[in-house]
Amino acid sequence: MKANPYKILVVDDERDICRALEFLLSREGYKVAVTYSGQDALKKIESEDFDLVISDLKMEGLDGMQVLERALNLRPNLMVILMTAFASVESAVEAMKKGASDYIVKPFINEDVKMTVRRLLEHKTVLLENIVLRQQLSQQLGYKEFVGVSPRIFEVFEVLEKVMPTRSSILLTGESGTGKGLIAEIVHSNSQRKDKPFISINCSAIPENLLESELFGYRKGAFTGAASDKKGLIVMADEGTLFLDEIGDMPMGLQAKVLKVLETGDVLPLGETKSKHVDIRLIAATNKNIEEQIRKGLFREDLYYRLNVIEVKIPSLRERKEDISVLTQHFIEKYGRENNKKVTGVTDEAMEVLMQYPWPGNIRELRNVIERAVVLSGTEKIGLTELPAKIKSQDGAKSAVTLKDKLEQCEGRIIRETLEYSDWNKEKTARELDVDLATLYRKIKKLGITES
Repeated sequence: MKANPYKILVVDDERDICRALEFLLSREGYKVAVTYSGQDALKKIESEDFDLVISDLKMEGLDGMQVLERALNLRPNLMVILMTAFASVESAVEAMKKGASDYIVKPFINEDVKMTVRRLLEHKTVLLENIVLRQQLSQQLGYKEFVGVSPRIFEVFEVLEKVMPTRSSILLTGESGTGKGLIAEIVHSNSQRKDKPFISINCSAIPENLLESELFGYRKGAFTGAASDKKGLIVMADEGTLFLDEIGDMPMGLQAKVLKVLETGDVLPLGETKSKHVDIRLIAATNKNIEEQIRKGLFREDLYYRLNVIEVKIPSLRERKEDISVLTQHFIEKYGRENNKKVTGVTDEAMEVLMQYPWPGNIRELRNVIERAVVLSGTEKIGLTELPAKIKSQDGAKSAVTLKDKLEQCEGRIIRETLEYSDWNKEKTARELDVDLATLYRKIKKLGITES
């Protein structure tokens, strides 16, 4: 098991439980320490940096609630999971109100424990990445970092050129892995706010009970565990850009508060009585169909219209296949330098496989595949041997192609054949296909159909 940088403290007066959790979590690569009393746990927390504490609720001496409260006073950013064999809704609610990150019941299921720990520590990673973003603003980003030569990606560039100098809100839509986060940074770095903060937060990666305090901040004593004032990310983005990634996953109650900030510019931290006025540019991103979310009652229509001043749809990699070879070479050079590997390209056979694969994970998936191939390669060119089995599997490739993809391919073929039959006379083509001319132009542009 690969070593993991996170340190976990397990606290339980039942030694068998401690040993079981130590064995389970150590096998996951975590560095695990154990104590058998609340008093000893607090001593360790005071003297060592732990990322997560798992504490029993019912213990002799200091119980889990007391450990929770005192641990958070010592280390406000510490994550604490409470576990108990005496499960009740009341104790779970009380624990969460006092600042517990989660709650598990004994006898626990190993997979549940691993999943809970992994989720919380991934959240911690997100917070650390946000700190890095705040400290090292991406001021040097430019179009060279968003590689592409296809007509679809140039359409995106054309829209961005027009909106980057403005104050308008932008909604980035598209599948996961298409580069929406990078686009947001490019917009900021080429805007009039480029010397001000760029603050990013992923709304789906942070638990609902923490997202509001992250965005709005709080005053000391606003709730149990609020040991000091915390400045919210919205205030930190003042005069700069706030990027709300995966906004489609934001809870409805919080959506209303974000809408109020956008309309008034006023932010009210938790526990505060006086609001602070901010000047932010908002960029939001989602991989969900927001209009469908509105119909289901999961997203506020008024917030959608406030966000959707300028919508920029980032095409999937399937829609810009011309860019696969360019992106592949870009990643080969990048990871070749980083890993000190003399890899110059890919074989024709490998490139053919890369071009045929539908890339459900988009650029993120391609990047990971090429990084892996560069690391494994023992020659100057990446071959089939270095590619994952699922990339080479025709069955796997076929299964990832969606009905929408097939329909668009058929539609594109029919339009092209009719255009060729009509000598590329678009008015005649529109009559032949029984569509209005504006619809035909839109589909030609969307499908990237050009006269050859």
